[in-house]
Amino acid sequence: MRYSDYTSITIILFIFLTGCRDEGSKKEVNEVVPESVTVEKDTLAEVSEPEEEGFVLTEDNAIDFFFDYQKGLKENKVRITTSLGSFTVQLYDNVPYHKANFIYLTRQGYFNTTMFHRVVKNFIIQGGNADNKETAVKRREIGRYLLPPDTRKGYRHHRGTISMPSSEIDNPHMLASPYEFFIVVTKPGSYHLDGNYTPFGRVIEGMEVVDEINNQPVDDGDWPSQNIYILKAEVIK
Repeated sequence: MRYSDYTSITIILFIFLTGCRDEGSKKEVNEVVPESVTVEKDTLAEVSEPEEEGFVLTEDNAIDFFFDYQKGLKENKVRITTSLGSFTVQLYDNVPYHKANFIYLTRQGYFNTTMFHRVVKNFIIQGGNADNKETAVKRREIGRYLLPPDTRKGYRHHRGTISMPSSEIDNPHMLASPYEFFIVVTKPGSYHLDGNYTPFGRVIEGMEVVDEINNQPVDDGDWPSQNIYILKAEVIK
């Protein structure tokens, strides 16, 4: 065989092998591992299937979810333990969405480590929020949604009533912010709130703790000077 023939064969083999390497490199670049998967060093099985995303509440599914959740829901009491003591609220059975929401969030552990972030003297204490990353993460994992008002069940904002504030966003229908709540301390009540906010329960034990929270010093924005934590919220029988 002539030298030119050997040269031609060598060039052809070089081009072929180079093309194979390039094709392999392209395949490696195009293989994307799903972000939700944690890749373990000792296994390839977890790379092939992404983790299932947790259930997240939205504006579209929240009402249907709580409609189903409240069916057969017999528990209606929640004990809230704070850094100043504990008190117990009883939730109204005929305000089903707000009752179901409060119990669901309690069982999800949402209220734990949140604060009473707003205290208005001789008016209300408001809880369920905090300026920490943990609370923001909890909200993101549970979901973003609002609840419709339910103000026609005959309940008024008597002293000891637990009610739900409306969202601060553009909200002409006074939709409720599901993560927060307030408790009336006014004697005998704050009846100017009736019709605008949804009472969904009342304090049945530990009202002196609610008053103690309301007596704490606050800054100009009604935020307590010393943080008042909700250490634990639990559903009880």
